[in-house]
Parts: sequence; structure tokens; C-alpha cells
Amino acid sequence: MRSERIPVLVLAGFLGSGKTTLLNHLLANSLDLRIGVIVNDFGSVGVDAMLVGGQADGVVSMGNGCLCCAVEEGGVGPMLDRLARRRAGVDVIVIEASGIAEPGVLVQLVLSCENPRITFGGLVEVIDAAEFERTRAKHTELDRHVGLADLVVINKADRVDPTALQRVEDLCRAVNGRAPIVATSHCVVDPRLLFDISAVTGRQLMLGQSAGADAEPGEHPAPGEHSESGEHGELGHGDPGGDHSEHLHAHYEAVSFITDQPVDPRGLVDFLSERPEGAYRIKGFVNFGVAGHRQRFVLHAVGRYLRFSRSPWPPGESRHTALEIIGSGLDRRALGVALGACVRPEPAGEDSMLAVIRYTF
Repeated sequence: MRSERIPVLVLAGFLGSGKTTLLNHLLANSLDLRIGVIVNDFGSVGVDAMLVGGQADGVVSMGNGCLCCAVEEGGVGPMLDRLARRRAGVDVIVIEASGIAEPGVLVQLVLSCENPRITFGGLVEVIDAAEFERTRAKHTELDRHVGLADLVVINKADRVDPTALQRVEDLCRAVNGRAPIVATSHCVVDPRLLFDISAVTGRQLMLGQSAGADAEPGEHPAPGEHSESGEHGELGHGDPGGDHSEHLHAHYEAVSFITDQPVDPRGLVDFLSERPEGAYRIKGFVNFGVAGHRQRFVLHAVGRYLRFSRSPWPPGESRHTALEIIGSGLDRRALGVALGACVRPEPAGEDSMLAVIRYTF
């Protein structure tokens, strides 16, 4: 049964945690719901939007910036209005935040939307089981992000042993005593956990002080009130339009690399294996053009982890390489030179693909 009000689900998590993987899983297992998507790529290439665009019932892409800083341009309101139009026929809207967005501010932006057809549907925080402890040590604000979540998805459970997984679960539970915590691999989660998220009593206890005019009676505590459990609605640092200097994205930058020429497989793998410490996240599409391997290779690198996957090139799309490097203290010129050295006028020999195949799943 289709509801008159459209829940908006905010999907957050640090760089490379698996947000796009989870979103694609939801789109492939949508329970016959029509899903509209807002994708926020931090860089200019728009990799995540390209990965989901063919599956969603409506996609609004915002690239080259951070969605939680979009207040001066009207926030997410116009994007939500576009997807909430009745003729769009959308049942659920999912906002996939960039990996360095401030989830509390995004929630505030949704709650402040004046469209009477929009209602907040919950905050999902995706955790990388293999990287969380190291990342948390560097970015202590991740505890606050986990603490705000209505559902915590611990992804990549297959990459850690049971003891390490239990440590990550304990860390999450220590800062969020009420939200369900689901450990999984490849973000395989029952969609009903997410699409029914707002129906669970107490899920939005911390969202009270930002409840807008479209809140239903009893949906949120009154502004400034504490919930019955004593939790308070602290979503972020002040209002959405305030100082963002303490947000994660203030300390990160994105460098893009695009070429229409083939890329040398061995050269690229060497670059990825020896990439600068500050280059935490690398994603995109690669065109090797090698005989027998002319598919689109999707690159996913986070921390020291590296993976490729193969998929057909979308109809009508020219074969090219488009990469996004996200990190801190990046030397743009050095990265450009290093990646430029991987470009070839003609495809490499077939044997060169062995360097890539070992990382391809």
C-alpha cells in the first residue's frame, strides 16, 4: 500500500564503508517500492551517481561538494520537492551522503523541509569493520555519528576475525545503546529493516529539537525536550548553515583524473599499491582496453584495501577512465603526473592484466 507521505532515509558512513553497495542492494531488492535517490559525490566525477543511476526510479545527483553545506542553495528542499512530485510516483527517498558529510546536519535539513509530503524516515550509519578502529582513532567524531544512527550496519564482516568484529560491535553499542546493529558482508541487509525504520517506537528520540512543521503528533519530542530515555536531540554543531570547519569534509579534498586513452594495468596497480598515505579513498571506472578485458572495471580502494569488479559499459557511454582520489594533504600535481604516466596510446598486452585480475572479484 502506498502512503501519502514519503519517508526520507539518510544513508551515511565514512569513506569506503559501503554506502553505494547498500544502496544498490536496496534498489535490487526494493519490495516493489519505487525508490528515488539523492546521491552526493564529494568529488566532481560523480562515480556513485553513475553506479546507481540505471536502477533507481529517480536520481538527483549533487557532485563536487558536500550536501550538508548546501544550505545557501536551499538545502535539500528543492531536490526532495523534485522527487516528491506525485507524477514521479516515488514511495521512498534515499539520500546517500558523501563519505565525509555530517549526518546530523543532513537529518536537520530533511526535518526542516516544508514539503507536507515529506517525512524523515531514519538515519542509517554504515561501518567498515576492517577500518573502523583505525579511522575512529583519527576521527573521534565518528562516535557521534554512530550515536545518532537509527540503524547501524557493520559491513565487511568477512574481512575481520570474530574477535575484531565483536570489538567493533562493542564500540558501536557503547555510543548507541538503542539502535539495532546488523553485521553483514557486501551490505546484504533485509530492506524491511530500512524501509520500516520510522515505524519502530523510539527510533527518532534524538531528532526532537529539529522537528519541522510537517511532524505528526507524537512523532518527535517537542523542541528542546529530552526523550523518555534521557537522550537529547544533539544532531551536530549548531544550525545547518553555521560553521562547518569541524566537519570531516573540512579536512579532506578530492582530486579527479579523466582520460579517454587506455590505461596500463601494471602501471595503475603499481600506483595503487604505492599511493600516498593521505589518499585514503580511490574510486571510479577504468578502461584498460586490453583484448579479452574490454569491460568497464570498477575500482574500489579504501585504506590499503584494493578491489576491481567488471561490468558492461552502459549503452551509448564512451569508454574512458574516471577516477576520484579523496584524502588529506594531497599533492594534486604529483598525483596527476603519476596517473598520467599510466596512460598509453594503445592498449597493453594481455599478460599485463594479471596484475589487475588478482584484485578482481
